[in-house]
Amino acid sequence: MKFGEQLKQSLIKDYYYCYIDYDGLKEALYKGIAKGAEWDDEKEKNFLQQLEGELDKVFTFQKVKAAEIARRIKESEVEVEDVVRRLDSANPPVEQDFLDLQDLLSDIIADVHDLAQYTRLNYTGFQKIIKKHDKHTKWPVKPIFSARLNARPFFKDNYDALVVKLSKLYDLVRTRGNPVKGDSAAGGGQQNFVRQTTKYWVHPDNITELKLVILKHLPVLVFNASKEFETEDSAITSIYYDNRPLDLYKGRLEKTEGAEAIRLRWYGGMKSDQIFVERKTHREDWTGEKSVKARFNLKEKHVNDFMAGDYTVPQAFEKMRKDGKKSLKEIESLEALAREVQYRVIKDKMRPVVRSFYNRTAFQLPGDARVRISLDTELTMVREDNFDGQNRTNGNWRRMDIGVDWPFNQLPEKDVLRFPYAVLEVKLQTQLGQEPPAWVRELVSSHLVEAVPKFSKFIHGCATLLPDMVDLIPFWLPQMDVDIRKPATTFQGIERAQVASGSSVSGSDELDDLDDLDDNEGNYLDEEERAGGADGHVSFNGNGAVASSSNGTASSSAAANTSPNATENTPLLGSGSGHTGGDNALLKSLKNASDWFKDTFIAGKDDFSKVPPGTVFDTRVVVPAGKRISVPVRVEPKVYFANERTFLSWIEIGILLGAIAGTLLNYGDRLAIQAAFGFFISAVITILYSIGMYLWRVYNIRRKRAIRYDDQIGPTAICIVLALAIGANFVARLTH
Repeated sequence: MKFGEQLKQSLIKDYYYCYIDYDGLKEALYKGIAKGAEWDDEKEKNFLQQLEGELDKVFTFQKVKAAEIARRIKESEVEVEDVVRRLDSANPPVEQDFLDLQDLLSDIIADVHDLAQYTRLNYTGFQKIIKKHDKHTKWPVKPIFSARLNARPFFKDNYDALVVKLSKLYDLVRTRGNPVKGDSAAGGGQQNFVRQTTKYWVHPDNITELKLVILKHLPVLVFNASKEFETEDSAITSIYYDNRPLDLYKGRLEKTEGAEAIRLRWYGGMKSDQIFVERKTHREDWTGEKSVKARFNLKEKHVNDFMAGDYTVPQAFEKMRKDGKKSLKEIESLEALAREVQYRVIKDKMRPVVRSFYNRTAFQLPGDARVRISLDTELTMVREDNFDGQNRTNGNWRRMDIGVDWPFNQLPEKDVLRFPYAVLEVKLQTQLGQEPPAWVRELVSSHLVEAVPKFSKFIHGCATLLPDMVDLIPFWLPQMDVDIRKPATTFQGIERAQVASGSSVSGSDELDDLDDLDDNEGNYLDEEERAGGADGHVSFNGNGAVASSSNGTASSSAAANTSPNATENTPLLGSGSGHTGGDNALLKSLKNASDWFKDTFIAGKDDFSKVPPGTVFDTRVVVPAGKRISVPVRVEPKVYFANERTFLSWIEIGILLGAIAGTLLNYGDRLAIQAAFGFFISAVITILYSIGMYLWRVYNIRRKRAIRYDDQIGPTAICIVLALAIGANFVARLTH
């Protein structure tokens, strides 16, 4: 859809006269160049004056509207506190009081959503019209106007603080003044529960709406409610360790039993003194164990010595033993973990390789882990390795030239990857046979999210930042440039107490036709704008702020080659009708490549095959030259047993043919001896063929190759050989 049409369909009726006059600017531009007319100084001056006026209008409206929303939230906070205070008074509030407050907050939530949408549309409009101007007039104004945009930063407002406040107020009203209280980490040790974790990508256009939808069902998880929210509070940074052969990367990507990931994580800014050393261990389902994440904490000043082995485990836990706050069993378990991590790092010569940074908004009822949702925005991966001869950490356990100052513009482009989407993680913990909440099912099947099971920040960072060192890549990487936005579904997440009718204004057909002159006009934000934004480093995040994504697409070669894990044009992901906005989806979960294998050898379906219906379009992708796609295939021990049973069945047939040959040889006449020779050759061929098939299957099963394991040749061939042998014997008898 052309942006002009998108703007007309998406604009909000109450804000109608405050939007950028996109058609007016476009008309002034096209009239100036109509019929080969020359674009001169006078036309340029008039156009820039008109553009500046539109920028002032949008900036002023956004500033006034944001201040109005902040004021309304502050007033509603007073009203909510007053109603809650009356709960213990002689004049307690009635149900209608809470319903009125809920309607009031719903209107404010809708206004925040509308303002974020208004911001995105106008920012995109300015980017589009500047691009048109520079393309058709050859008078580049993008660098100059970028400075004007930064002087009127209507697009840089962050709504996270408003979301946190609205979440607290709405939770008070929803629970009628009795919000759920408890330890936010509780609930993880309960038994007889099924825990399911699924990951989704969220387009920047949908982030704010998604947050506002979720907060109406789950409160934002705040660990220190008495502290005023700051952006730095939501920052999470992890340093992933690996060695030069990238053994941890390969193990996590191939999902081998016991594969580990070792990372150091801290919360907040660089001044945080508490560093968590974490180890994630993958367990296959057939082992009866669950994949686990265990961690212990160190003081930042001891991290380097600990990783080098100079700071021993007894020293690290000496204070914990003296304090006596944990049981001896717990301390011994943590010490065992610390020894294993320290030994693995030293033995395999591991070092910092990739850093992941993001701001996390978590939604959960305190003390209730049945539904936990986290949304990671501004996701960025940064190189920490020295594999190219550049020691980025200078012997430290992390590089110190960056902190949490996203988007890290001081880094060279080869060292940073700004992920173009937010990552939503939904963790459900339900009793056996119990369905997840209806609103969660509606949310994950809506147009707001795109399922990408098994997505890993560590894997994506290594595969993208270290392309020369990896030949095995995750299945989502070849289509990073596919637009994951989908047509809006009937899912209604943001509603007002009294829904106002939308506005769809008519425009000039002539101007719409002129849009066809531009390339990529169908994209809401084309590739250049996603990568560069106003100043070469920005695009939207879902908060109305700016998210850099200059390296958001995976670099790849044009050619494809066959490989053990994937072949050229393997059907993996979906892209709908090309790369146009609205009709594209991302994920085709390796269906054609592995369906038969899963149905025949694997009990049950793994998560990667559980893609919501109606969100996937068939397509074929080209694997980059020199790369192989890792297919997440689960192999259980009974797969090997099934292969052995098949092998023994073939051996049984071979022995039977050999027995027939021996009988004919010992008790038959001359013709029977000739027939015995035919049966003997058939028996030898059968046994050799079965051995070859058995070894071939064992080799491919161990490598987890998603290929056809059924035998399309053997059964047919043995039937033909038997028929020929019996037929020849019958003919020989008749003609004797």
